[in-house]
This record gives sequence, C-alpha cells and structure tokens, in this order.
Amino acid sequence: MGRSEAIVDRLHALHPRLIDLSLDRLRRLLAALGHPEQRLPPVLHVAGTNGKGSTCAFLRAVAEAAGQRVHVYTSPHLVRFHERIRLAGRLVEEDALTVALEEVEAVNAGAPITVFEVTTAVALLLFARTPADLLVLEVGLGGRFDATNVVDHPAACAIASISMDHMDFLGDTIEKIAGEKAGILKPGVPAVTGAQRAEVLPVLDAEAARVGTRVQARGRAWSIEETDTGLRFRDAHGALDLPPPALPGPHQADNAGIAVAALRAWNPSWLTEDALRRGVALATWPARMQRLHGSLAASLPPGWELWLDGGHNAGAGEAIAAQLRRWQAGGVPTHLVVGMKRSKAVGDFLAPVLPLAASAWAVAEPDQHLAVTPEDIVAASGGVARIGPRVADALRGITAGGGTPGRILICGSLYLAGEVLKADGSLPR
Repeated sequence: MGRSEAIVDRLHALHPRLIDLSLDRLRRLLAALGHPEQRLPPVLHVAGTNGKGSTCAFLRAVAEAAGQRVHVYTSPHLVRFHERIRLAGRLVEEDALTVALEEVEAVNAGAPITVFEVTTAVALLLFARTPADLLVLEVGLGGRFDATNVVDHPAACAIASISMDHMDFLGDTIEKIAGEKAGILKPGVPAVTGAQRAEVLPVLDAEAARVGTRVQARGRAWSIEETDTGLRFRDAHGALDLPPPALPGPHQADNAGIAVAALRAWNPSWLTEDALRRGVALATWPARMQRLHGSLAASLPPGWELWLDGGHNAGAGEAIAAQLRRWQAGGVPTHLVVGMKRSKAVGDFLAPVLPLAASAWAVAEPDQHLAVTPEDIVAASGGVARIGPRVADALRGITAGGGTPGRILICGSLYLAGEVLKADGSLPR
C-alpha cells in the first residue's frame, strides 16, 4: 500500500458513514484552504445515473483534440485511487497526491468529514494549483448535495441518463432522483441533457426555471442519430457529421451528443468541428464496453472475444441489452459473467440482458468489495445463471468442449471490473 492509500484509509475514521450528503463540512474545509474552488479553470459539471463517466470522457477527448489542457475528476476508481484525479492530461502522481492529502488532513484537524469530501477538497486544491484550460467535474452521487456542487459558477452543466439507483440516498421515485440530479443547475449557466424517461424532463425543466436557466434537451434543442458513416448531430448552430463513437454501444451516441451539445452551448473559442470529430472518435473510458486484450483474454481459445462493462443498475442493463441485440444480429453468441454489489437490484439489472445471452454465470472475486454471493445472483436470475464461482472458472466453463467461438461479457459491478482489469493486466492510464 502506498502512502496516499494509507492516508485515505485513515480518513475513514473521521465520519461514521461513508456517504452523508451535505455541503457544509466541505465548504468549511475549503474556506480553511483558501477557497481553491474559486480558482479553477472553466468547469463542465456532469451528473446522471448512467453515462456521466462516458460523457466526461467525450468532453475530455474533444478538448484535448483541440489542444486544451484538461483536468478531470471522476469516481469511483477501478484499480488505483489516482484514477480519480487527472491533472492537465495526466493521472496524479503519488508524491503530489500524498502531499495534498497530508495538507488537507492537517487543515481539517480531525473534524468530522467523509472521505469523498476530503478527496474532493484534495482534487480541487490540486486543480487550482496546476495550470489547465478546462476542468471536467463528475458528480459522485446525486447532485444537489454532492461534494462537487461547491462549484458555484460552472461554464456548463450536463445531465446524462437518469434511472433508479442509490434510492436510499436520493429517493424512491424517478422524479425524486431527477430532482436531486437537477441540483447542479445554476443561474444563467447552459444546461444540457440527453434522452430521458418521460417523467424526468418536467422535473429538470422545473428546477431550471426556478434557478434561472433553461434545459437544452435532446429532441428539443438538439438531436443526434446514427447514419451509415457515423452520427448526424444538429442544434441551433447547424448540422454536424461525426464519426462512430470510440466507445461501443448504441447508448454512447446519446453520451457523445450530450458532450457536443454542452460544448456548443458554452461555445468556447477553441471549439472546432475538427476537434469535435476527433474527440468523438478517440474517447476512451475503462470498463465501459471495453474489449480486453491482456492475460485473461489470452487464456481463451482462439476466436473468442472478452469484453468488460461496469454497468450495475436497471438503466445499465437496458443499455447493455441494446448492445447484445446488435451482437446477436451478427450471429455470434454472447455469454455473460455477472458479479454485483450487495446494495444493487440484481434482478432489475438481469431482466433485460438474460433473454439475450447464450449462457449466464454468477461470480464473486475474493477481493471484490461487498460482492453479492453467486448463489444470490442465481436466485435473482430465476435459476438461469450458473455458478462460476470465480471469473476464471466461468471462462473455463463457457469455453469447455470447443464449439463455435463467441463473446464473453463480464458485467454488473465496477468493483468486479477493477478486479478483472488487474487480472487482465489492462490497468487504466
């Protein structure tokens, strides 16, 4: 364990709960640090249940294609904590992270605060001290009381697809959850959203009207559709032909569209059509329909493909199902390897994907955080899934006996995804 990881572990003792949505503790700490949240480059603030990480990836890729230096703050990490903080294009280095953690810990002086709030303060401190042209800031949980919402004047806000997740913190209806996500909207700040359930947009519109802005929604202010050569995007600035998104899956057209619409609504001087095209074509985001090529993939017989997706709720299940339908149309069978976190609705995730799978296997890795037992996954599948019980066992079971090569998709948990990336040797960079 590195010094930074040891400090993060120590910080867990400062608050009895891992999640306690509030801004007061962090605002106090930031004031003691000299308000780094007020000394940032232009901020693109991104919320949503599904797709916000991919939207951030498209935003970063477009800006970097235009020659901009980009900070990025995302969560959770998959393998190493350092993945959460990208400084001007590079993951934060251990020494810089450790020094910032020690400084923030000392200034906080043992006061009650959650780990996410402390690490957000660390990120903002590093962002304020490192020159860059743009900060892409991903909401951790919800929006209204998420630690990232201490930024009062972003350049633009974006809200990706909203679905049922984290109901114990955000509410038990889609309208309540949408209201919490809409809490990032700010007076006069451009706000963009993509495809949403019918119940969601009225909630976003109402909050936008209350704070003094307007939501630029897909189908109303902008559109995106697939073409034979990629995507066709339209908004008030005109039509734009884009290449196929670098991130696989039909849902990624929506995420790419949100990113393009948000940038064009903000309208920075450096934004060009060439940068938009290259960014959409070059974006990368680990464990989002990612094809693996490392050790685990090499263990499969010739002709087999290994894929990884960290989606873990009902909305993610629908998005994965859309990709499975495309693969199914190509005549190549897809086998699922599923591991999930205890707090997730396993049956809701599985319902759309199981009918499209050639087989399903339930797994839990030894170091997988708060993993559902394989037996519980089998029960949630109605007895359809088989027990791995580990990923390597499932891969052997799927490919045993030869037969037609197919695809294997490991899915259901970002924590499982982290363990798979370590085993494959495909570490995020």
